[in-house]
Amino acid sequence: MSVFNSSGLYPRFLLTGFSGLENAYSLISLPIFLVYATSIAGNITILFIIRTESSLHQPMYYFLSMLAFTDLGLSTTTWPTMFSVFWFHVRDIPFDACLVQMYFIHVFSIIESAVLLAMAFDRFIAIREPLRYATILTNNVIIGIGLLIAGRALALVFPASFFLKRLHYRAVNILSYPFCLHQDLIKTTVSSRRISSIYGLMVVICSMGLDSVLLLLSYLLILGTVLSIASKSERIKALNTCISHICAVLTFYTPMIGLSMIRRYGQNASPIVHVLMANVYLLVPPLMNPIVYSVKTKQIRDRVLKKFKKQKV
Repeated sequence: MSVFNSSGLYPRFLLTGFSGLENAYSLISLPIFLVYATSIAGNITILFIIRTESSLHQPMYYFLSMLAFTDLGLSTTTWPTMFSVFWFHVRDIPFDACLVQMYFIHVFSIIESAVLLAMAFDRFIAIREPLRYATILTNNVIIGIGLLIAGRALALVFPASFFLKRLHYRAVNILSYPFCLHQDLIKTTVSSRRISSIYGLMVVICSMGLDSVLLLLSYLLILGTVLSIASKSERIKALNTCISHICAVLTFYTPMIGLSMIRRYGQNASPIVHVLMANVYLLVPPLMNPIVYSVKTKQIRDRVLKKFKKQKV
């Protein structure tokens, strides 16, 4: 088998949909298309509502805007290859295009994890220091947090692409999903993957691993603060402000943990299960976040209903 690297001819990479169900792709693509359409429409609506309603120009909704923008980025990064496989049965993807897609998928995933952590910090300040909330989370502080979140993700993932490009691959490489992920590309290399694997693990630990620990710590502090409130009604009110965020955290981390468990312990599972879990990991959070915040956050729900009523009139 021929071997290629970045100094010579580039190898071919073939994306994979649901193996054995190729004849049903037109049917399978329908719910996937609806998920993408709903995700994009929902997140654009969230951004539009927050942008146009001056009463929502508050720290909580600025962080929600970051989350919606990140979900839009994640959706638009994956849909081109997804539908090239399911609609046009085109599986080939150039090596550089695969690296670019992989880079942005992981960047947006790390950004989403960090935004969820920032939102937990926002809830902690709102509950712990309600009178100083606006003076602590000023616009400059929020901008700084946003730049730090984006800068960390961009810097962490960039070396991974560089390491992958220096590795050797077979002439034809079959990927496991209809999009490019770091752990999937590493599996196709025929040269030593030790450095890339170690670096990939470090990125996960320094981003989502650290974020999840800090998220847990944040909610322990929030719970301690809530329990110190004397009034039962005030305790319930404080906890209700966290419901939407808790749902967003579970929506993001549950599919990610499920995909990791399948990859590690599900070697005997059908390839369809692996592809399905990967799709759930990338498609469900952008779909559910705008729905959760529209349903559970009264300010967002009221503004959305108000806009729809105006359109009907």
